[in-house]
Amino acid sequence: MAVKPMLHYFNGRGRMEPIRWLLAAAGVEFEETFIDTPEDFEKLKNDGSLMFQQVPMVEIDGMKLVQSRAILNYVAAKHNLYGKDIKERALKLRLEHTKQITWLVLWWEVNEELHHFRGYSRIDMYIEGVADLNEMILLLPITPPAEKDAKIMLIKDRTTNRYLPAFEKVLKSHGEDYLVGNRLSRADIHLVELLYLVEELDPSLLTNFPLLKALKARISNLPTVKKFLQPGGARKPPGDEKSVEKSRKIFKF
Repeated sequence: MAVKPMLHYFNGRGRMEPIRWLLAAAGVEFEETFIDTPEDFEKLKNDGSLMFQQVPMVEIDGMKLVQSRAILNYVAAKHNLYGKDIKERALKLRLEHTKQITWLVLWWEVNEELHHFRGYSRIDMYIEGVADLNEMILLLPITPPAEKDAKIMLIKDRTTNRYLPAFEKVLKSHGEDYLVGNRLSRADIHLVELLYLVEELDPSLLTNFPLLKALKARISNLPTVKKFLQPGGARKPPGDEKSVEKSRKIFKF
């Protein structure tokens, strides 16, 4: 019998939540060990489980994977949620120069010889766009009270004038049910997770995006996702002041 992945994180959304979504959508049952105290976190660090002394960490297929992007890439590739071919998926190199990040995408021939540089892959483009807005929402609970209203206004502006129009345009351009290749990919799953976050912030933000609302309904009704979303499922509730304060004590931020 296959060993279920074990997720190590605190009992909240944070950077583990996209991993929960992706595993659930892939139909993978998983277990969780929650970090409830600073001592729990220190133990993980001291036993060598955390390469960079931080979580999330997922035990899967005999490995202890850290760094959320690495975990998501592995899960997506393993469960055929990362595009049907290299043209949809692509390999990427990241070059970081102070505050600017340049992404270079390598495309390979069928014989795996280096071909040439060609723009972003669609799936990677889409998930990076999702990540930009997701990060803004993720950090909202720890925003100083005096700055919170301005931050919410900025998030709403970016939501309705930058990110959601771009994804609505993608769906309209090809008229298909999913973002890439008319098949479910991690891009759809991450986007729908984001749409739920946006809806929690202000349901009216989705009003002018009928194709995105249809995508949200479509993904939400997949049996694996429906199970994840139902009451008592693995999806975590929104954070509150109590959970934020607890995570501050555990991770000392």
